[in-house]
Amino acid sequence: MTAPAPLAHREIALVDLLDRLLAGGVVITGHITLRIADIDLVRIDLNALVSSVNERIAVPWEEHT
Repeated sequence: MTAPAPLAHREIALVDLLDRLLAGGVVITGHITLRIADIDLVRIDLNALVSSVNERIAVPWEEHT
């Protein structure tokens, strides 16, 4: 029996990669600062959570039949 190939040598389809990431969730964090002559002009902070939603979760605005 041979060991699986290291991750660097595996080919993973983009769809499979997105499916794996969304199944567990991904947190994206970033900070951008536009500075001229040591004066901060614009600062942008980004915090995002990307995840899939289970269909069985009840949505409050939907009527139950």
